[in-house]
Amino acid sequence: MKLIPMVLSLAALSLSAAKRPNILFIFTDDHAYQAVGAYNSWLKDNCPTPNIDSLARDGMLFEQCYVTNSICGPMRAAIQTGKYSHTNGFLVNGNKFDGTQQTFPKLLRKAGYTTAVVGKWHLGTHMSPQGYDYSEVLIGQGPYYNPPMRLDADGDGKHDEVIKHVGYTTDVITDLALNWMKTRRDKDKPFMLMYQHKAPHRNWQPGPKYLNKYDDVTLPEPDTLFDDYKGRTLAAYQQDMTIAETMNRGDLKLDAPGNLTPEQRQLWDAAYNPKNEALKKANLSGKNLVRWKYQRYVKDYLRCIASVDDGVGRMLAYLKEAGLEKNTIVIYCSDQGFYLGEHGWFDKRWMYEESLRTPLLIRWPGVIKPGSRNGDIVSPIDFAGTFCEIAGIDAPADLHGCSMASILKGKTPEDWRKSFYYHYYEYPGYHWVRRHYGVADGRYKLIRFYEKDVNQWELFDLQSDPNEMTSVYGTAEYAVVQNRLTRQLALHRQELEVPKEDPPQSVVKRMPPRTRKPTAPK
Repeated sequence: MKLIPMVLSLAALSLSAAKRPNILFIFTDDHAYQAVGAYNSWLKDNCPTPNIDSLARDGMLFEQCYVTNSICGPMRAAIQTGKYSHTNGFLVNGNKFDGTQQTFPKLLRKAGYTTAVVGKWHLGTHMSPQGYDYSEVLIGQGPYYNPPMRLDADGDGKHDEVIKHVGYTTDVITDLALNWMKTRRDKDKPFMLMYQHKAPHRNWQPGPKYLNKYDDVTLPEPDTLFDDYKGRTLAAYQQDMTIAETMNRGDLKLDAPGNLTPEQRQLWDAAYNPKNEALKKANLSGKNLVRWKYQRYVKDYLRCIASVDDGVGRMLAYLKEAGLEKNTIVIYCSDQGFYLGEHGWFDKRWMYEESLRTPLLIRWPGVIKPGSRNGDIVSPIDFAGTFCEIAGIDAPADLHGCSMASILKGKTPEDWRKSFYYHYYEYPGYHWVRRHYGVADGRYKLIRFYEKDVNQWELFDLQSDPNEMTSVYGTAEYAVVQNRLTRQLALHRQELEVPKEDPPQSVVKRMPPRTRKPTAPK
């Protein structure tokens, strides 16, 4: 007699699981919010992002999505764990992620989701990602063309085999993700797919389809392209990430990639050789040369994004074609913000706005009001808790992030965070950005550069100084704000149990050469 209720109970569970939404997590590397058309930046008329923009039209755009540590590996670890770097153990690129720890894919998989990750992993381990039924990921950073990828088809978390693909990596990743969706996923379960691109990471190699896009266009320049760094601490002078001095021949496509097939090389040379010959004849110098480098850089950057957007369009079209659109949450995010010439820079790392903020757009049919724009302070560290609530399971109590599910439904919790803690560790290291931590509340930002030889503070008012050109730290006018943020910063560090001394894994073992001499304030 007990068999029938048990069967009914199992059937009910199966039905409940079937109704739980699928999760399509689209993740890019170094995609600046300024290069997403829906963010209405100074580049908006040139952003090749119609499919990404459609997520804002049909869902919610987040205007203040802040990262915890603006660098690739640490942010990927923060997303997997829902915890800050000092707790998950991945503080700088070069660390190796401890895959045995609690991660949200493991929680979803245990709760009945089928899970997969395809594309860039970049968590410094030679083992396949853990917590996934299927993974096929780039090895390390991975190339833009003809990528070898590590395949774990049975989800045992071990190295299975390396597959050598031929083609443009962005397109290859999309093909593999779609193939998993169509032929490999368990269609009796809800799915969670992390569809993760290398693009538009340095050195911004465009795909064959877009090698000549923007050739007839002069892109607008940011107002701060020729920043002199006056009004800030010594740290701003000591970086090594300027378009003017740091970019190399590969970045600027003066040398072709060495791993192209003959057919790919022919297309590449046909696109770049004439443009490079024109540069030689122009014999540019000074600001004119910087302007040329800027145009070359940002055009290539946007060309890479154009291929990403094509892939997003293909994924969205498949969801509709397969009848999955209405029950699938689509998230588009990047691991951090990026400089597109602001302050004369490329790269990320800083707590300044272009680096701290990352694009976040979410579509959830029937739940999110189309065309919504949200100004709450959210973070990729919130994804783990959000995915748990969406899946109908309790989030672990030790997460640093919070579930955004209520926000997606249009109701911000009364106790939602009003300020946010940031911490960057990787110095000395690539681009020579000093270690710093700070607190931001959406308008004001307090930053401490805490090393012994550069123990300095900065305070910015983004309402009066949106480009963060002049620190107002120590001024009488902002004394009350400064005291308030100082207390908030101390409280964040206490609540997050941030160690007083940086953990040993924050030391970068391999030092890159400095490509320019640090400029001193005049």
